[in-house]
Amino acid sequence: MKTDIQPVIELSEVHKFYNQGQLREVHALKDITLRVEQGEMICLRGPSGSGKSTLLSIMGCVFGPTSGFAAVGGKQLSRMPDQYLTCYRRKTIGFIFQHFNILPELTVENNIVLPLLPLGISPHDQKKRAALLMERFGIMHRRDFQASQISGGELQRTAIARALILDPPIILADEPTAHLDSTRSLELMESLTTLRQDGKTISLTSHDPLVTEHKNVDRVVDMEDGCIVESESVCS
Repeated sequence: MKTDIQPVIELSEVHKFYNQGQLREVHALKDITLRVEQGEMICLRGPSGSGKSTLLSIMGCVFGPTSGFAAVGGKQLSRMPDQYLTCYRRKTIGFIFQHFNILPELTVENNIVLPLLPLGISPHDQKKRAALLMERFGIMHRRDFQASQISGGELQRTAIARALILDPPIILADEPTAHLDSTRSLELMESLTTLRQDGKTISLTSHDPLVTEHKNVDRVVDMEDGCIVESESVCS
């Protein structure tokens, strides 16, 4: 990767403690240094407790590091108050959750527009944005179906559409194929590849070889015990 390009995500000597100074203190991240460039797709890999979800949370502006430098989209996290961090996260990050976090009683369209509701966007514009994404991901015919009535693949595409409704430059996905069969996993990776081609920066966590060995994943970052132990490019 070219180092003269401004990284979208930059971490240097990052440490993260939970319950710092208390009996149950956990040193979740230890001296993490990582750069992710625009349009890059990386995968964080490691056993449970390795720190990859904590690292993804810092990259997603959920919270800042205990110490060290962390910048996302050119903004240093430690300099942002919590309220601003929440607003910045909403504009900058699209999350695809492991269990999709789709509300089963709502329609497909209403699930997709949920991130727009706090922003005062008119119902007409909400529907217009959602329609473009439903067309793109082939779920327009399910627009008025309750989420409980659609297939797993359609739920997956609904979750991706919701993550994109604010057109964020960064997409984060935590174990996105954990509950999918191989066909759905490959469909997800093809969708993410399309987003990468659109210039989105994508960070995943996964153990799944269909993800870690995918030809369009630029790097696999191995983690263990809160540390990065290896970072390697994936050969096409």
